[in-house]
Amino acid sequence: MLYTENKFKRYTITSALPYANGPIHIGHLAGVYIPADIYARYLRLNGEDVLFIGGSDEHGVPITIKARKEGVSPQVIVDKYHAIIKKSFEDFGISFDIYSRTSDATHHQTAAAFFKKLFDEGKFVEKTTEQYYDETAQQFLADRYITGTCPHCGNERAYGDQCEACGTSLNAMELINPKSMLSGAKPIKKETKHWFLPLDKYEGFLKQWILEDHKSDWRSTVYGQCKSWIDMGLQPRAVTRDLNWGVKLPIPNAEGKVLYVWFEAPIGYISATKKWAEQTGKDWKPYWKEQNTKLVHFIGKDNIVFHCIIFPIMLKIEGSYILPQNVPANEFMNLENDKISTSRNWAVWLHEYLEDFPQKQDVLRYVLTSNAPETKDNDFTWKDFQAKNNNELVAILGNYINRIVVLTHKFYNGKIPTPEKSFEDIDNQLIEQLSQYPKLIGSNIEKYHFREALNELMNLARLGNKYLTDNEPWKVIKTDPARVRTVMNLSLQLAANLAILAEPFLPFTATKIKNMLKMGNFGWQEAGKADLLLSETEIGNAILLFEKIEDAAIDKQLEKLANSKKENEKNAFVPKAIKPECSFDDFTKLDIRVGTVIDCVKVPKADKLLQFKIDDGQGGRTIVSGIAKYYTKQVCFIANFAPRKLKGVNSEGMILSAEDADGRLVLITPSDLVKAGVNIG
Repeated sequence: MLYTENKFKRYTITSALPYANGPIHIGHLAGVYIPADIYARYLRLNGEDVLFIGGSDEHGVPITIKARKEGVSPQVIVDKYHAIIKKSFEDFGISFDIYSRTSDATHHQTAAAFFKKLFDEGKFVEKTTEQYYDETAQQFLADRYITGTCPHCGNERAYGDQCEACGTSLNAMELINPKSMLSGAKPIKKETKHWFLPLDKYEGFLKQWILEDHKSDWRSTVYGQCKSWIDMGLQPRAVTRDLNWGVKLPIPNAEGKVLYVWFEAPIGYISATKKWAEQTGKDWKPYWKEQNTKLVHFIGKDNIVFHCIIFPIMLKIEGSYILPQNVPANEFMNLENDKISTSRNWAVWLHEYLEDFPQKQDVLRYVLTSNAPETKDNDFTWKDFQAKNNNELVAILGNYINRIVVLTHKFYNGKIPTPEKSFEDIDNQLIEQLSQYPKLIGSNIEKYHFREALNELMNLARLGNKYLTDNEPWKVIKTDPARVRTVMNLSLQLAANLAILAEPFLPFTATKIKNMLKMGNFGWQEAGKADLLLSETEIGNAILLFEKIEDAAIDKQLEKLANSKKENEKNAFVPKAIKPECSFDDFTKLDIRVGTVIDCVKVPKADKLLQFKIDDGQGGRTIVSGIAKYYTKQVCFIANFAPRKLKGVNSEGMILSAEDADGRLVLITPSDLVKAGVNIG
């Protein structure tokens, strides 16, 4: 039973294709794959015909960059990471009907045929434009192969398509001081021919389809971003690139050109459906070409333009495909108050998570859903992860299931007791409230409010705990055993409902509860009933659904992130610009010598300053220097600087040191002990 949706005959659910240039992290799960999986599992529980599609995007420029860095072919990279990504999804229970890949032959054929149809019908605009070209590498440069200074925020490491510092989308031609990532050379502008999708011709279609037809049912962030693009006026967009890795153009005189990844990647949903059809013997066309099919794209907010403007225009131009009914894009999930970044290794990788927290997939699914970035960017912290596990999953849901199963074995040798024929008011209230939860949870899922839906599930567990606490069966059993049979029966019925209603969110936990209760496979339509479990049937033994996570496990994760931050700071180090040229004669004016430290005291009211008594071989001198943590027995110093006072102490020279990439001072010292006063240079 669906509560808010129009009735469709089938559902095609797509999830954004992750780049196969690295593993999956929690930002991917929170933004796309857990919401899509909740929706798909819910619809299946309702008996709906669902096709849930996933796959690896294997033609993006980040993949060729990764391959170049590692000195291997792009195919080696995508084979490696496709396998890692696919296994991570399987381990976390993401229930794809198919997980495909865009390097597959079926995809190449499908994408090429899609382009060829539009090409033959004259739907593209052919243009010769200037693009950056690397003369050293003898190659046109894709946007991601160019770096330079962002014209908006001054970030010196902006890419040709986006500045990751300020988030602004860029055109490579806008970059200040552009540089090729292939050779480091400054690129030149060179003419090249490409085919463009005339987005501007379809503004009227988009204004009606998005701004009117979906004004009320799409998320405000999605609608707002689309409206902004449309209001600014759409421009033709190139659908081809000068590259060797990708889907080759199926037309003459197009050597060295491939389909732009954002043209062919969404076609991957269609090619994956064809692959699924080949494997199952089913017909793929109804899932893409019949109006009684509901198409839903689950994506992150950085993909809104491609899924709400470019891909729908492609489908509209082609003419035989349905359009998406909804695109519930999420905002970003940050990590410990910092943007998740693959390049900076600032992430929680799924395969590493399971190494540190084995069998705790549902804990992460729960935390990410309860803090889902549905309307704004949210933050994942390890302390919150620990608190939600210990205070909610362990203390509320796990505690409830454990209590009733243990009591059932204690009171009734593991058999479900038969309730009294007449119920008290508190029992009837429980039954009435229980009947409302399938709709409370289901209607929120149908509206893509997954965080609220999960909260209602936990409210049901809270209701069960309160019912037990109010009725105190562990006390009443001594005075009114008949009453306890009713309380325990209804408590077990509520647990069975939790198993059904938790399945979209916590599939591993739901299975454990079902196994403990030895209950059958009920659908969503059975949920809300208080007679799911037959009286006098035996249940299984209690097992812990969740375990408390100790501080040591969290400290380990925080230490791992701290080490990543230190490594990032080192990697981000950029040497200061070289000072103006000086002559050798200028250098010889400096008198650099070795001095032996005789005495060292802290300068009052100064945290870093030390007052050194230096043996300089000529009677000694005093030098003040801010190297409190780093000084050694011998130092190198400039002897002929004019004395100056620091914190009231006369300093007769400068001790030489270098600042490392992480801000740590390194003293310039002789490799062996030498005579005090020895001259350097």
